[in-house]
Amino acid sequence: MSPHLSTPALATPAQATSEQATQEPQPRYPLWQRLCSGWSRDQLLQLLLLLLGIALLTGGLLLPLLTMLQKSLQDENGLWVGLANFSAYFDSPHLGQTLGNTLWLGVLITALVVTIAFGYAYALTRTCMPGKSLFRLVGLIPLLMPSLLPAISLVYWFGNQGVAKGLLGGESIYGPIGIVIGLGFWCFPHALMILITALGQSDARLYEAARVLGSSGWRTFVTVTLPTARYGLLSAAIAVFTLTICDFGVAKVIGGQYSVLATDIYRQVIGMQNFSLGAVASVTLLLPALLSFALEHRVRSKMQEQSSTKAVPYSPKPHRLRDLLALGWCTLWALLFLALVGMAVYGSLVQFWPYNLGLTLDHYAFDSNSVYGWQPFTNTLQLGLYTALVGTVLVMVLAWAQEKGRHFAPLRQLLHLLAMLSLAVPGMVLGLGYIFFFNGNPLFGSLHGTLPLMVLSCVIHYYTVGHMTALTSLKQLPRELELVAISLRIPLWKAFWRVTLPASLPALLEIFIYLFVNAMTTTSAVIFLYSSDSVLASIAVLNMEDSGDTAAAAAMATLILLAAATVKLLQLFLSRALLDRTQRWRHQ
Repeated sequence: MSPHLSTPALATPAQATSEQATQEPQPRYPLWQRLCSGWSRDQLLQLLLLLLGIALLTGGLLLPLLTMLQKSLQDENGLWVGLANFSAYFDSPHLGQTLGNTLWLGVLITALVVTIAFGYAYALTRTCMPGKSLFRLVGLIPLLMPSLLPAISLVYWFGNQGVAKGLLGGESIYGPIGIVIGLGFWCFPHALMILITALGQSDARLYEAARVLGSSGWRTFVTVTLPTARYGLLSAAIAVFTLTICDFGVAKVIGGQYSVLATDIYRQVIGMQNFSLGAVASVTLLLPALLSFALEHRVRSKMQEQSSTKAVPYSPKPHRLRDLLALGWCTLWALLFLALVGMAVYGSLVQFWPYNLGLTLDHYAFDSNSVYGWQPFTNTLQLGLYTALVGTVLVMVLAWAQEKGRHFAPLRQLLHLLAMLSLAVPGMVLGLGYIFFFNGNPLFGSLHGTLPLMVLSCVIHYYTVGHMTALTSLKQLPRELELVAISLRIPLWKAFWRVTLPASLPALLEIFIYLFVNAMTTTSAVIFLYSSDSVLASIAVLNMEDSGDTAAAAAMATLILLAAATVKLLQLFLSRALLDRTQRWRHQ
């Protein structure tokens, strides 16, 4: 029997066409399209914003710090020497004294400022004394001025030709006494704001329970007030300590020969052109600042755990003796603050201190009495405006991408970490890192000495507070707004523009004024970054005082104060005009 022979069946035209189609190569899309094929536009927008924020903070903060750390391990020729620079710096005879001076001043000023500010905040929040708004305004005045202004005022009060130098008992104001008074005045409002917040969050039910149990006023203060405010006290102490050890202006103007780490960095870089040891000193200053930041972050989390949404706000009741003592305490310090500010303004108007006390505006004629003219002041206004505009936009958009996005959790956490890190970096350390990173990079070398680089420095240096303000505002917005936008298929960016921004207007205004004022008054963040064409008013004040032209320095510092105060008043006016329209929903 012959085997069965099978013959292949003929393919139909339809099958042939199908086989040819399967053999044709499929179109190849770009890699980014294949990766993003399953993502919505909202997800792509969030991803883009997160990557932009991480790139900005990495290039503006992390890379300059790493470059500075690398420089500290190299010699002047760029050769690797390991820890030799650290060994040489720590073996120097003056370093021990410098470290001791810095830490001692930090502890002393912290103890004095927190004690005074606690009494001041207690009077504002726990008493019925009159004039609370006025005293609060006076207590916050130092926020609007550079740290150089109180130092100049102390020269007029207690300097070699000061009107009250006899009150020091023969001691010189040029040294630790001047630094303690000047920095104490400048740091006071930072502690005051923290303590007002801490004391304002107390639960009235605790005080009612203490009253029912027959507890005395002193016992209630010790067992209720202090424990509930302990994290606020710690946070204020850490903030003041960090500001004290990192400030440069007061110690430079009135510190005399009293060496601290901030002035040592300036001396190594500007005076001796020793950038390697300057980097070593910067790393040395960065370490206690990072430790303070870690402690502050821990304390802040404890404060948030302690706060309760069910707490009943405390309303003080009139008490004649207590209210009189509070009024006396606030009046004493308010008069001292006004005397310090007023003397600087008065000194800028005196013809020739102390021989001709007639008043004149000649010291404000910078075109004739200063090599800089009015350029530093106009540069400072531009720096403040650009920093506030650019910084407010970046802070709000990036905070929104972190808080309101529901995807890319690792990127959101990384952005938050970098945003918090900038608070721990002193301004001088960041400025020196910018010299090493941007000057040594051929792509960015032309930025040195320009306004854009100083704007970037200020935005990065003051980024953390704005970021936290924006996050707090976004957390307070009702979740239903997003759910409605999703249900109506409204893109998130459109909901952000039409709903989130108007609802967050108070936070936007606060971020704007915070960035503007700090950019106007900063010295340490830009001391290494300016050129002859981009010199700022705070730098001009420093150079004028160095050259002995104290009256012109006082005049320029007064202009900074007036400009910052004017913008603050405009912000308050706009707040009342705009917030009534956009914030009615909060009161319904």
